Amino acid sequence: MIRTSFSTLGCPDWSFADMVRLGQQAGFDGVEIRLIERDTELLGVPDFSATQLPKRRQELAQSGFEVCGLASSVAFDSPDASHRTKQLEIGRAYLDLAAELQAGFVRVFGDTIHESVGRHDTVSQVADGLERLGEYAESLNLKVVIETHGDFSQSDLVAETMDRVHSPAVGVLWDTHHPWRFHGESLAMTCDRFQDRIFHTHWKDSVTRHSTTTDADQQIAAKQAATLMTGHQHADYVLFGGGEFPILDCLGLLKRSGYSQWYSYEWEKMWHPELEPPELALPLFSEKIRQLHALLPGN
Repeated sequence: MIRTSFSTLGCPDWSFADMVRLGQQAGFDGVEIRLIERDTELLGVPDFSATQLPKRRQELAQSGFEVCGLASSVAFDSPDASHRTKQLEIGRAYLDLAAELQAGFVRVFGDTIHESVGRHDTVSQVADGLERLGEYAESLNLKVVIETHGDFSQSDLVAETMDRVHSPAVGVLWDTHHPWRFHGESLAMTCDRFQDRIFHTHWKDSVTRHSTTTDADQQIAAKQAATLMTGHQHADYVLFGGGEFPILDCLGLLKRSGYSQWYSYEWEKMWHPELEPPELALPLFSEKIRQLHALLPGN
């Protein structure tokens, strides 16, 4: 059996209680928290205040539902050293919150190679941020994962960065869609480059459209995404299994690599308001990915 989770990007208006109750109803084992009721700054969410955290732990324990991880906006690509120091402080606070929720990891970004910095120095400063955050994660028995996102969707760039990181607490969040869609990488090559450092996976599906139009709500959402993540890229997402992503091939590669962590659905409803509602999209994923995984040899 595989463990499935969903990013709260897919249900931007849900409360914490909603994500536990409706997530279970949709067939998931856990949730990856990116936002709650459209608030992406989890450190300031009232549900996670010191007085409320014991209640959240009780709700999770009683339901048997898990918070698999927290998806932060922390990134180490800024040319400003003081900004990167602040990002490190935020990352440590997210790790503290993850420990309180008994989550397994905190997601961070490499994100963008700025022209003023260049590839070599960006790799160096991202690796340094990961190493220092990883040292703190080790003390809490937690993980830090860098996502294949933005310029760091290129697996060679992530691999080059990870070669400089020695903390065993630092691994890769392979967004299986991004290197394939945005850089035309073969799934086999990407998987091979990361090997046993894949700590988490994101899943989504998309199609190729040559012309699209956007309304005002879509433009506002895209701008908000770009403000939080300079490396945010557009794709034409569709319901899981209805697009061009080679799902079964990817599942097979992960199984052969020995992957045993979460399969997390990132339905980007927050950044793409035109997408179908979570009540439709989320149950389709949990059912489809289990059906396809069962088709793999040896299952």
